[in-house]
Amino acid sequence: MRKINLFAVLLLAAAPLAANAADGTINFTGKVTAKTCEINAGTSKDFTVPLPPVGTTALKNAGDVAGRTNFSINLTNCAAGKVATYFEPGATVDSSTGNLVNTLSGSASATNVQLQLLTASGAAVKVTGTGTLQAGTWTDVVDKGAAKLDYSAQYFATGQSTAGDVASSVRYTIIYN
Repeated sequence: MRKINLFAVLLLAAAPLAANAADGTINFTGKVTAKTCEINAGTSKDFTVPLPPVGTTALKNAGDVAGRTNFSINLTNCAAGKVATYFEPGATVDSSTGNLVNTLSGSASATNVQLQLLTASGAAVKVTGTGTLQAGTWTDVVDKGAAKLDYSAQYFATGQSTAGDVASSVRYTIIYN
């Protein structure tokens, strides 16, 4: 009788192992390049985009936008291929809108105002865990060539704005293909 009970216990203990068998394999591949582009022609990779002052009347309803300001990330001495910008989500990003939050606080800061990034064609860039590398934003580059990655930033109202200062930032990475 003990042999049967021991056999039953061993059989029951092994049953969960069969239920947890692997269904497949995920393989990862990548490429490390020896040469990448110089950002902003050798000047600082960090830069500031000053937006113009706008009135609270331009940002009185959720979804209102104003102050669209163009900026570029200039690349030189690139290896041949394709390049694009990946805007990295982080503490300065509203995960529900994908916009940049106003990082200023206190009585001197504007409220209900975010900053929205746009592609050169005017499509909103949602800086979230997915979708931050917008479709159609790859730029072809010839060997030792240059590329100009054009974007815009604008104020974006999340409700009736109040007057004050606005500031934010976003980290970016140049992606090579």
